[in-house]
Amino acid sequence: MNDTVSPEIPLLLDTTGGIAVVTLNRPRAFNALSSSLLEALHQAMDQLCADPAVRVIVIAGSGKAFCAGHDLKEMQAAHDAAFVQRLFAQCSELMLKIARAPVPVIAEVNGMATAAGCQLVAQADLAVAADHATFAVSGVNLGLFCSTPAVPLSRVLARKRAAEMLMTGEFIDAQQAVDWGLVNRVAAASDLRATTLKLCATLIAKPRATLALGKALFNRQLEMGLNAAYQDASAAIACNFLQPEAQEGVQAFLEKRPARWPGHEPPA
Repeated sequence: MNDTVSPEIPLLLDTTGGIAVVTLNRPRAFNALSSSLLEALHQAMDQLCADPAVRVIVIAGSGKAFCAGHDLKEMQAAHDAAFVQRLFAQCSELMLKIARAPVPVIAEVNGMATAAGCQLVAQADLAVAADHATFAVSGVNLGLFCSTPAVPLSRVLARKRAAEMLMTGEFIDAQQAVDWGLVNRVAAASDLRATTLKLCATLIAKPRATLALGKALFNRQLEMGLNAAYQDASAAIACNFLQPEAQEGVQAFLEKRPARWPGHEPPA
């Protein structure tokens, strides 16, 4: 993996063995989401989502922080309502691209994740954090309620947990983030990338088409009532069962052998 820090380049992209690592690369600004970094993220997501060789996307941060949210210096300097509106719309569209990506998206949290940085963690399908990582939606401390981070946060945390973070602006640590459901796994800083890659390997072992169908259904049904969710899920699993990946997987199970999915090597 390419871990080089190049402050002149806002985003680093490295793809190896189906794993695309997208690294926010503004370490001196704690990887704040400037307009140029947001644009680079959009381009990277478009490129990776269109590439059938990509099996999982990892969003990481360079330096000491994961992401400190929006670049408030840039926003204040612009002093332009249209610019600010475009910026927030651009960020929201990025979150939707993460949700709609046909492959799992993992946030690898190497340090502080605040405001829109915490939003990135909440919006990712999965998250792995260093044991020293901290999380907050602290805009309220500046008189700016974190309205857009509230969208994914309120969907992954219990209602009162999300409200507590949003209304107090207080930080939670990595262990709290696991306990509250914001992240999946915590690792020592020295083991963070290895832990992320282990999770990637588990995902890559699954059929890409199956994960794409499943992720889309999972996100859709969250927005539905119970009856509609079951109708959609029933149709999705019936369609899934008739696909080649499921047919091969079921047949392999019945024959007590490893599945031979296209593009997968069976385990030794």
